[in-house]
Order: sequence, then C-alpha cells, then structure tokens
Amino acid sequence: MTAALRSALAARLTCEVRYGEPLSRHTTYRIGGPATALVLPRAPDDVAATLRFAAESGTNWLVLGLGSNVLVADRGFDGIVLKIGKGLDQVAREGPEGSRWSVGAGLPTPILARKSAAAGHGGAQRLVGVPGTVGGGVYMNAGAHGQDFSSCTRVVDVVDSTGALRSLKGTEIGWRYRSSGLDSLVVVGATVELVPGDPVQTQQELSLYLKKRKDGTPFDEPCCGSVFRNPEDRTAGHLIDAADLKGFRVGDAEVSRMHANYIVNTGAATAADVRAVMDAVRERVHDRFGVVLEPEVKLIGFVEGG
Repeated sequence: MTAALRSALAARLTCEVRYGEPLSRHTTYRIGGPATALVLPRAPDDVAATLRFAAESGTNWLVLGLGSNVLVADRGFDGIVLKIGKGLDQVAREGPEGSRWSVGAGLPTPILARKSAAAGHGGAQRLVGVPGTVGGGVYMNAGAHGQDFSSCTRVVDVVDSTGALRSLKGTEIGWRYRSSGLDSLVVVGATVELVPGDPVQTQQELSLYLKKRKDGTPFDEPCCGSVFRNPEDRTAGHLIDAADLKGFRVGDAEVSRMHANYIVNTGAATAADVRAVMDAVRERVHDRFGVVLEPEVKLIGFVEGG
C-alpha cells in the first residue's frame, strides 16, 4: 500500500489502523505474517467506510474476529484486514421478557452462551465451546453438540462489498453445513431468538457442554478448532485417528493426541508446518480409506500450490 493510499484510508476512518501488524497476534493459532493494514472498526460505519475505500482503490480485504478457524500464511496478507471486536460486541435482550437478543458481530460466542444461559434463555448454551465471534459463527454457520447458528438466527446485519449496510432475514440466507452463503458480505450484527426456560437447568447444561469440549479437545492449546470438515458417514477425527496419525508432526505443528481433527501449535510452528501436516493427513486418509478430507479451516494469504 502506497503512502498516498495510507493517507487516503486514514482520512476515511476515525478508528485505529495499524500497518504491518503481525497477524500471529490476532489468530488462535498464534501464526501468521503481517497485514498491509489492520483496521479496528468501532461501529458498522467504520466497516462500511473501509469497504468503500477497498472497492474504489482495488485493495484486497478480509475479515477476522477472534482469529479462530483460519490459518494465515507466513508471508501475511497483502491488503486490509478488518478485525471485528471491541465496539461491535454489544449484547442486549429486546425487551425485559423478550426472547430475541440483539448481538454485535464482535461478541465472542461463549459470552453470548453464558449471558443468555444466566438469563434462563436456552438455544445458545451448546455453543459455549465455539472459539470465535458471533459474526464468524453466523458467517460459517458454526455449531457444536447438534446446535448451529442457523437454528436461532432470525436477522443478520451486513455490509456488502460496496459499503452498503442492509439487513437479511434468516429465511433469506442459504444455510448449509458450516456455511451461510454470505460470501463477500461482512456480518456486523445479528438477532437471535432463544427459548425462555429455567436458569438453573440452562446453566447446568452449559457447564456440561463446556466440560465435554474441554475434556475432548485441546481447548487451551494454540489451534484453529476443527481442521477438516466431517464427511457424510464418518467424522474426520475418527478417520485421522484410524490412520494412526495422532502425534504426527512437522516442525512444531502436531496432530493432537487428544482429538485427531485438531492440529496444534506446540511452540513455534509456522503456517508452512501446519500445511505440511494437513497435506500428509489428507494423503494418508485417502490412501487408507479412499476419502478426500476437505479443509474447514480457511487458508489466508497462500499462493496457488503453496
């Protein structure tokens, strides 16, 4: 990005912009090279202004929340990264007895689960172990324990690639397994509909689901969440385990010994290390079982074939 473009971007925005910021500071993998520009929007208008600038200048852009479900290349990202977080993380129930909650895209999903459970509203408690923001969760239709965002999302507020803000009904969205079809749109907020119930029971369920996530996954280690999508008839983790790949590693990237569909950064893993482990896993699973595993993790900044 030239000095002139930097100046033009700064003139459009009132929020913070960082140049050359290492994305390893903003991903749960703790991996990733620098972004040309990292924009920290405080309101939907900041997102809109950034996307208008990107459209007019022909600048590449992408969105990060908590940085889960992504693997950023060691070379970084040549363009603008919008980090959706503080300022876009509100959560409020619509009316004292209302079952609908207005949620900012930057709110961590576990906080939505905890706050709604504490109010005795069910429907999000199973999402307590999802390691990302509500915006990212809606965008990829994230889920856990048989619950996903499509089941409770009624309205999604988005900014399109031209910088226009609009709202979509949940019924207008092309929900699929780990996909919403909201390509080229930035989620800035959502309205979810939850089910009023017993606060004690809802809290107990939340604790149970959180314990399952902690006991069954490398919850507190640097990772991205599940690396591969589940095939139709067997889980990716079962196939990888059956291929005797737990503990397989390249550099400091290792197939988790706790859950085979997680690749963890055990120290100073690079994106190239993780990609090498992914390639080896896909090859062995295909050789053993004839199944082609498709990545669930989003690969950012990689060149074709690398």
